[in-house]
Amino acid sequence: MPVQTAHDDFDWSIDKRNVAVYTKEEKEKYDMVYEGTFIAITDGELVKGLVVGLTKTDVVVNIGFKSDGLVSLNEFRDLQNLRTGDEVEVMVVEKEDREGHLHLSRKQARITRAWEKIVEVHKTGEVVTGTVTSKTKGGLIVDVFGMETFLPGSQIDVKPVTDYDQFVGKTMEFKVVKINEAIKNAVVSHKALIESDIEAQRAEIISKLEKGQVLEGTIKNITDFGAFMDLGGLDGLLYITDISWGRISHPSEVLKLDQKLQVVVLDFDDGKKRISLGLKQLTPHPWDVLPETIKEGEIVKGKVVNIEDYGAFLEIMPGVEGLVHVSEITWANTPINAKEFFKLGDEHQAKVVTLDKDARKMSLSIKQLSEDPWNTIEVKFPVGSKHNGLVKNITPYGVFVELAPGIGGMIHISDLSWLKRFNHPSEYTKVGQHIDVMILGIDKDNRKLQLGHKQLEEDPWNALEETFSVGSVHEGLVIRKDEKGAIVQLPYGLEGFAPNRHLNKEDGKQVQADETAPFMVIEFDRNEKRIVLSHTRIWEQSKHEEKEAAKKEARVDADKTRKAVKNIQQKVEKPTLGDLGALASIKEKLKQEEKDQHAGGEEKK
Repeated sequence: MPVQTAHDDFDWSIDKRNVAVYTKEEKEKYDMVYEGTFIAITDGELVKGLVVGLTKTDVVVNIGFKSDGLVSLNEFRDLQNLRTGDEVEVMVVEKEDREGHLHLSRKQARITRAWEKIVEVHKTGEVVTGTVTSKTKGGLIVDVFGMETFLPGSQIDVKPVTDYDQFVGKTMEFKVVKINEAIKNAVVSHKALIESDIEAQRAEIISKLEKGQVLEGTIKNITDFGAFMDLGGLDGLLYITDISWGRISHPSEVLKLDQKLQVVVLDFDDGKKRISLGLKQLTPHPWDVLPETIKEGEIVKGKVVNIEDYGAFLEIMPGVEGLVHVSEITWANTPINAKEFFKLGDEHQAKVVTLDKDARKMSLSIKQLSEDPWNTIEVKFPVGSKHNGLVKNITPYGVFVELAPGIGGMIHISDLSWLKRFNHPSEYTKVGQHIDVMILGIDKDNRKLQLGHKQLEEDPWNALEETFSVGSVHEGLVIRKDEKGAIVQLPYGLEGFAPNRHLNKEDGKQVQADETAPFMVIEFDRNEKRIVLSHTRIWEQSKHEEKEAAKKEARVDADKTRKAVKNIQQKVEKPTLGDLGALASIKEKLKQEEKDQHAGGEEKK
């Protein structure tokens, strides 16, 4: 009997690779049993898995498949206390990648679940909670259910937002307002929640709104004409004239953005969409509580708040104004321009002249703060006294001069100079210049002084009458010319007038402007201060004198001839025939001279 060894019981049907050989039927049987121990999965499927291991970089998850899957530890950052045995939801990205590994993703699973929830709440309008994770162009990124959504800047608040950084890290409530299924993108809004709350408040306010109702509101916008207020979902306008009893130039002088105020409802339209509000109406009108210290005869101080042609309004206290009429500015009778005298914002003292609380009117006077200087005008400004004044105004007929506050008068254009005639007083002086004057007369009733300037010197016409006597000739410069004649500048500052027909020259032309020529005085009127000149008369007179001289010489010659004839007649008793011939010749010559002399006399006539 052969000896038994350790290998006698070895199954020699097993091949050299230590693999049992099964029949086809057995293989199919065992494959079915093996496959039955694992779940069936597909790519993109969401499944529950069990954490079976943790490494420094990955999480090992068993989902009941043939092999375990690895998920990056970064995808579990929101789970600080992750342990082995925890159940997590993951997505099958790929059952078998290039290396034959099962590829799972918790991030994709969360995004898919989050998108499903977002789609659902978009349909239902449910409010969701999200965390602002970062700022991006045009808005913020919000984590909702673990998925990034976009919050536009215009959807953050009902008020414009400029600083987006203040919201980063905040957890807020949102409403999903828009989704894009193709790219799985969602837009959320926080403003929509505020508006829905405001709409509810608005409906409640409108239902109870009535005139005279006092509401609390917040200044949301300030304009030139007023301020818009948020009344808790309902907007109202606080017009500038209803802000304060006193005058204000802009609402920003007393109001600020986001300021909370109590206001009264003044009016609203039928749809209650336009609401007028008032702030000053919550306090009594200042005229109704006017202090007893403000009364007629009292001196008050006010600020210029309005200027008109007829005067200026002084604000004595907010809402209480008085009018200073132009006639109450100064004691002077010269016209005052209120817009030149007053400046907006300037302060003035004034005396209360009239006060009507019922009509809420007050008239004020600045000039009555001092005594009327016209009561004693003759003492300081007697007739004949000399003074220096300030030129305040110029008209075509004269110059208004101020000698003291409230005291002034006019220099007529004819009283500016003894020698010169001016077309306009501005040729002699200007507004703002000082001028010496003499008091010529006082009109106390009309509060006017008659002033003169030329009267400060003696009238030079008395002394000039001999120098510029009629017939005298002087060099003159034509300084101005018109259709009537020319103004001629003469020595000593005098001016004369040459009519057009007296400007003719001997050659037929005329003396022109800026030309110097000799002129003869043909008229001198001291009372009217007028000198009439002629250039033509000079050469005409010269010609006449030449003719007269020729005639005189002819007469002298004739007289000599007569005397000679007479002597001959006396010496010769009986003339010879020769003498008779000479005598006849002389007689003929005398007759011709007499005839010429007679013709000359007729021409002179």
